Amino acid sequence: MSLRRVNVVILVLLALAFLIIVQRNLLNLNDFLRRENQDAVPGMILPFESELSSKIRPDPVRSGEEIPVLITAAEERLGAVIAAINSVYQNSKANIVFHIVTMNDTVDHLKVWMSEPQLNSVKHNIIIFDPHLLSGKITKDPQKLESVKPLTFARFYMPIFIPDAEKAIYLDDDIIVQGDIQDLFETSLKSGHAAAFSDDCDSASSKGIVRGAGNQNNYLGFLDFKKEAIKKLGMRANMCSFNPGVIVANLTEWKHQNITSQLEHWMELNVQDDIYSKTLAEGITTPPLLIVFYKQHSSIDPLWHIRHLGVSGAGNRYSAQFVKAAKLLHWNGHYKPWSGTSSFTEVWDKWYIQDPMGKFHPVRRHSGDK
Repeated sequence: MSLRRVNVVILVLLALAFLIIVQRNLLNLNDFLRRENQDAVPGMILPFESELSSKIRPDPVRSGEEIPVLITAAEERLGAVIAAINSVYQNSKANIVFHIVTMNDTVDHLKVWMSEPQLNSVKHNIIIFDPHLLSGKITKDPQKLESVKPLTFARFYMPIFIPDAEKAIYLDDDIIVQGDIQDLFETSLKSGHAAAFSDDCDSASSKGIVRGAGNQNNYLGFLDFKKEAIKKLGMRANMCSFNPGVIVANLTEWKHQNITSQLEHWMELNVQDDIYSKTLAEGITTPPLLIVFYKQHSSIDPLWHIRHLGVSGAGNRYSAQFVKAAKLLHWNGHYKPWSGTSSFTEVWDKWYIQDPMGKFHPVRRHSGDK
């Protein structure tokens, strides 16, 4: 056999040996991956799958200045706060931390709901509200007590619930945010002002009559100006009121001015002397805020608080195009978007997440509603 043929035979044998080694390695790798997948946590992404599995990768870590948002979660309105939180979170890439104030009997339900896929990456703290904070500060009259909801006063105690923050946002639960909450957080507050609100004289809808309450776009609608304690303050009865459903607060200034103590003083005085307006239909938290922040608050951009969507006729007051352009929608009033009797329920429905425990059910007018 010539030397050339020997070399060819050797090359063929080497090639066969190489192919056998490659085949065995592939078989071993296949067994290894099978064993690894059996031990892996469901949903875990292997390194080489990351580019192919973008849909199940977690959202990028949000960085930047922390934006504290305080919101309350009452059991009977839990679907509302879930929709509100979802709308805030999905419309911003800011580093948002929700401080959710609730009662003991709602914690488990809230935790389950917040574990839903759309919300399980939302940074949040759950705070238990102690009703004893309100001892001596709310009426004991059985006829009025039913309308008093303890959680509505949580906004008075923002520095207690968020002790390390210099600035924070408070939101009612019957809101939907369509803009980037970072913009609202950057609202400029004047020197010496502890909070910014939306004045209720700045929108056409507020100039109407709130059903069952009389004119509640001024101080006269909330306070009894026949009472001596109110007379002494020298406030103008026709002064434009503001809506505390959205608050941008300078908590450093809030603490410096002892705002919480001031609010509690007027709450206690109302228990003793009934200084709130007799025509007050809702907003029992508003009167003390109006007194403490009289001519001492900054303003929020009007598009960041479109109000009165829960008042009868709101659908005729606002166009669909205007509602779509608004940064924040507020269904204050009797008619809520989960009740099936308010305007623009389809906007709220977009952000609502079905209750995994099946307790909360939005009511709709007919089966065609989603």
